[in-house]
Amino acid sequence: MGAARPVRPAHALLADGRTVEIRPARPEDRTGVEGLYERMSPENLRLRFFGSGSALGRQAARRVCGPPRPGSLALLALHEGRPVGIAEYEGEDGHGNENGGGGAGRTAEVALAVTDEFHHRGVGTLLLEHLVHAARAAGVTAFTAGALADNHAMQKVFADLGLHTTRRYDSGEVRWTIRLDPDEHYLTAVDERARTADAASLRPLLRPRSLVVVGAGGPEGTTGRAVLRDLRRAGFTGRLLAVAPGARSVEGVPAHPSVTALPKAPELAVLALPAHEVPETAEQCGKTGVRALAVLGPRLDAGQGAALLAACRRHGMRLLGPHSLGAANTEDDIRLAAVLTAALPASSTAGVAVQSGGVGTALLGGLARLGIGVSTFASLGDKYDVSGNDMLRWWEGDGRTDLALLHLESFGNPRAFSRTARRVARRMPVLTVDAGRSEAGRRAAAAHTAAASAPAMTRRALFEQAGVIATRGIGELLDTAALFHSQPLPTGTRVAVVSNATGAGVLAADACAEAGLTLPRLPDSLTAELLGTPPDGAIASPGNPVDTSTAGGPGPAECAGRLAGYGGVDAVLAVLVPTAPADGGGEDCETAVRELLRTAAAHPSRTVVAVLPGQAERVRLLHTGDGTALPAYAEPQDAARALAHAAGRTHWLGRPPGEVPELQGVDTEAARALVGAFLADHPGGGPLGPRDRARLLDHYGIPRLPQAWAGDEDAAARAAARLAAQGGGRVALKAHWPGLRDGSEEEATALDLQGEDRVRAAWRELSARLDGAMTGALVQPMARRGTELVAGVVQDEVFGPLVLFGPGGTAAELLADHAARLAPLTDRDVHDLITAPRCAPLLLGRRGTPVDLEALEQILLRLSRMACDLPELAEAHLGPVLARPDGATAVDTRVRLLPGRAHDPHLRRLR
Repeated sequence: MGAARPVRPAHALLADGRTVEIRPARPEDRTGVEGLYERMSPENLRLRFFGSGSALGRQAARRVCGPPRPGSLALLALHEGRPVGIAEYEGEDGHGNENGGGGAGRTAEVALAVTDEFHHRGVGTLLLEHLVHAARAAGVTAFTAGALADNHAMQKVFADLGLHTTRRYDSGEVRWTIRLDPDEHYLTAVDERARTADAASLRPLLRPRSLVVVGAGGPEGTTGRAVLRDLRRAGFTGRLLAVAPGARSVEGVPAHPSVTALPKAPELAVLALPAHEVPETAEQCGKTGVRALAVLGPRLDAGQGAALLAACRRHGMRLLGPHSLGAANTEDDIRLAAVLTAALPASSTAGVAVQSGGVGTALLGGLARLGIGVSTFASLGDKYDVSGNDMLRWWEGDGRTDLALLHLESFGNPRAFSRTARRVARRMPVLTVDAGRSEAGRRAAAAHTAAASAPAMTRRALFEQAGVIATRGIGELLDTAALFHSQPLPTGTRVAVVSNATGAGVLAADACAEAGLTLPRLPDSLTAELLGTPPDGAIASPGNPVDTSTAGGPGPAECAGRLAGYGGVDAVLAVLVPTAPADGGGEDCETAVRELLRTAAAHPSRTVVAVLPGQAERVRLLHTGDGTALPAYAEPQDAARALAHAAGRTHWLGRPPGEVPELQGVDTEAARALVGAFLADHPGGGPLGPRDRARLLDHYGIPRLPQAWAGDEDAAARAAARLAAQGGGRVALKAHWPGLRDGSEEEATALDLQGEDRVRAAWRELSARLDGAMTGALVQPMARRGTELVAGVVQDEVFGPLVLFGPGGTAAELLADHAARLAPLTDRDVHDLITAPRCAPLLLGRRGTPVDLEALEQILLRLSRMACDLPELAEAHLGPVLARPDGATAVDTRVRLLPGRAHDPHLRRLR
């Protein structure tokens, strides 16, 4: 095994929202670690060391801060620079290095100590999570630990960690064995701890008890003064302060010359300052005891931004922005409105988080026009710290939010976002603007597999996997929000369209079909009831869309009411076109709208929407006196897309979440060792050679065509003799040279070789064609016929690891019939991935015998596991994969590694 990776310092949140730094102990920490033990009570020293006396702490400090010891690692938790906790492990076999290196399958003894004042704040659990991550990277597979039987706190930490543990009692001591292979249970436990810590850390930002506006002076209309005025106008319930040098008061609020001159540290500081003043002011805020910053105003340059973030991490402050519009919380007992918007948001239950200030202003304005208020609003700005993940976790537990609206241009931790979104979307709709769709495809095209998939591999499919409703713009987002806010979800995709104008009904029907909705044929008896007897010479409508313009039956609103009571449709879309004055004019239309509102009120479990062509607003909410609301759209396509989004949510909620299957025959530790050894020899990364590729696939049990490596023509001839029987007597020779990206390129491959002489001749031909660059070749039996497919994984800059699947062959790129899903794949995800391409019916046996779908699923699940286990994996391509009724086999492969990708996305740490 190669040397373990150095453990990088990280900042992370405790259960009470405080920030600590986690890093390895250093020689210069000795005094601080001695102080940690000195601050522990005699009872806690006894529980830690199974004895008493201050000398035990001094000895421990000398050990952990002394020279590096093979097979050991000590991590400190520091709060404002002072150690408050320490976790360490010692390899039981005595092998390793200063970063915890050692052989695969090792166990290590673990110990933990936390100062008394930081008990019950999650310090020990957080340290253990980071220690587990470092130990696994070093090849340690299990921790052992001992605790006195009356050390109930330590036993609870081990029991609640979420890893698989066993324990035994022996003479007043409990011995624990903790397996370090994280599973879904462990990740769920980490998620819950992250949610609790996030919510606690965001309370000073979103529910502050005290607040200061720094930069509140200056003339009327300046940023700080406007924020201060809006805070007063909204009725902020906490203590309000202002910093404005030279002023005694601003907007009726007493002013102070600096943050350090404040009589008491506020929880939140809103900075409305020139960029160059922000870092120093942030440092002053941290020293004063401020818990959170919202940085408004212009963007910071790289140096200013780094200094700002360092101050926040040093002093444990959460940071909104910089380049933010601010934050708002409309709770009656908070009334926070520290936000730069034309109109303050009204109170309701929609949570809004945006990166773009312009989008934030547009969203708030659109929601206000619809009469939809917000619970909380956060303008993330340049998103140095507080992110969309944080806001989702806040809304998950705030007890108010029931609709989440996001506009995110990037995801700092895509896999964490996916897990959080999947969980939150089960409780409330999560809507986003699918910004940068084509750019996401281009980013993913770093590899041939992804390039082939880019046209079909839309971000929308990935959002849907996580339960996020992706819209194409602000207008569509508001259209959909209006429906979710006012109407129940449709139970399916069946829609009945009713209209008082033939052409409008046709347009609505087309819009529904284009949005993926269906218009079922209505029973003849219902059609006759709705349409009555047509006037002489008129042609009766076939029903759905129901055209009341030529019928002698009820009007459109009454028809909508009868359709809403019919169980054969899931939603009713009513198109009400103002008629000519001679036929009753606009008054009839207004009457129909009122009747339609009564219909919606009478059928509260049925989805009803209106289309009112010619209305000034794209969408508006119509209200009755009893609180019923009905969304009315100017265009039928907007109504249809909103209905499609709602029906999609119904479908998503109706499916079980799915589980990540257990896989047999996976050797993760051996795979990590292979990757570590390769990167040790190739620090810049690069493609794996053919033998390493084969070993890596074998470690994950991915079936591949047999192969042998040959360094000269004699070895090639011998290998061909061994392998020919598996390929009908014929073999393929695939040349290799340093930097080769695709061994299937025509000039590097010789196929259908039979006999030793032909293999030798092919070797010489390839060597001459490649002008001596060939360093060897793979010899493989000719593959059996099958359906040609491609599969792979690629690291997307936005979403993290994607698993890709689709047809292979020369037409694959032209057809662009590929699909992608986020890793890790659940059993549901892998089924969706296989059935998503248009070629799926061929796999299911549409024109012949179906292929072995279970074998394909296993390949994709194992690729997913590989991508999750190995963050250094930049790309893995299997193509072609030949699928047959009796299995599936990868013929050609490509794997590329990159260094610096070793961050575990599930490890709790701040950005």
